[in-house]
Amino acid sequence: MLLTIALVATLLALVFARDVSRAAHHASGPRRSENLSFAAGANALLTRENQFDQRLGYLLAHGATLSRPVFAARLAQLNDDLVTWPTAAKLLRRPNLTHGVNETLYDTTLRRVAAYESLLAQVSAALTLPFSTATPSQPDASPVSMLISSAGIWNRARFSLRREPGHARLDALSNVTSATASSSALTQLRLAPSLAVTRAVSLSALSVRPAALPSTPGEMLLPPVNSFQLGISVTNGAYVDQAVTLIVRLVPRSSRLGVYQEVLHATLGPLRSYAFVPKPLASVASEHATLTIRLVGAPGGSALTHVATYQVVLSPSGNG
Repeated sequence: MLLTIALVATLLALVFARDVSRAAHHASGPRRSENLSFAAGANALLTRENQFDQRLGYLLAHGATLSRPVFAARLAQLNDDLVTWPTAAKLLRRPNLTHGVNETLYDTTLRRVAAYESLLAQVSAALTLPFSTATPSQPDASPVSMLISSAGIWNRARFSLRREPGHARLDALSNVTSATASSSALTQLRLAPSLAVTRAVSLSALSVRPAALPSTPGEMLLPPVNSFQLGISVTNGAYVDQAVTLIVRLVPRSSRLGVYQEVLHATLGPLRSYAFVPKPLASVASEHATLTIRLVGAPGGSALTHVATYQVVLSPSGNG
């Protein structure tokens, strides 16, 4: 009797062991697939992050050889790539993997995005470039420290799947930028002649309606009208945003018209022009007046013209 019970117990143990083995085998299949799928997506994202790191590090180290427009274009290209990382990392958060490795990847990616955005903003501000980044979701006063610490966190967590089904290998994060983004490197960029701000604005064109009659230079001969309209084009000849103020002043010689002045403001984009249209200026037949157009914005010493003066002459009405 005891022998029979022992045989039955042994048989049940063998069947249980076989079922456990089969269950373990079938359970490891999905986990293997999940781990390898995550590794493929994660390594693709990590490759992009490392390429970004190398490109930005190179730009900071060698940017002094570039012109302002080219340097700003490189920053814009980097920023365009950066904004896509959070979405890519979010897609890899599920399902939950061993040791929360995909959650760690998501968190470190967000931290690095914020650090890079802060760093790009610092570089842009230091060079007064017409370029802006998105507002960092997790701004940090020391982006270099954030890059170093986040890379360290990931480079320790990336071994989480090595002993799991699939034995997935996850790439490390590089740290090229943190070695080149020193305060001295930013100072060198700021002092580079090719990246220096050289502001230049000018009065580039003037139109008048009704059209002026043929006259000598510096004179504006108009038909006998009650008012005339000016159109004044201003050009920003530098690669920098430039705030300007345009002052239009008309001083008649007689007392029939009072002194008129209008102050207009605008911000010109880099290498852009803007057309100011002041209010119509009152006039009377046979009037003489001095028209002064003054452009304020560029620092003193510019070789470009900032003031234009015209002697406005209204023709007689021809009546009587």
